[in-house]
Amino acid sequence: MELPGLGQRCAERSCRRLDFLPLKCDACEEVFCKDHIRYDDHKCSSAYKKNVQVPVCPLCNTPIPVQKGEIPDVVVGAHMDKDCKYNPAQQKQRIFTNKCLKPGCKRKEMMKVVCEQCGGNFCIKHRHPLDHDCKGSSRPTSKA
Repeated sequence: MELPGLGQRCAERSCRRLDFLPLKCDACEEVFCKDHIRYDDHKCSSAYKKNVQVPVCPLCNTPIPVQKGEIPDVVVGAHMDKDCKYNPAQQKQRIFTNKCLKPGCKRKEMMKVVCEQCGGNFCIKHRHPLDHDCKGSSRPTSKA
């Protein structure tokens, strides 16, 4: 038993497939099958209304405006040559800047680990007063 009232035909002239789950193009508002719903697949004349992409500079992460008809790669390249505010020194900021004060230790930590007794900055391994020969109080505290 056929159900002739169900589904719609694909608006692409080369296809015209009867599709029971047709898709409507949001730019030109014509009905297409799943194979022709993309703007490029049905050569949508209204794609410029919806298919808007803003390229981003790979160096400074700034969105670069592109006018209709311009090639995004060329525009981004021109931005990188002239207007880019990329600062290479900013990329080399160090995360691990807190150097351990224990003599002979060269470890650095991301966050400060301050001894409560002497106020010195130490790595995780030497954070306890007994581990860095703390001179802050008269009696050493136990590790327990």
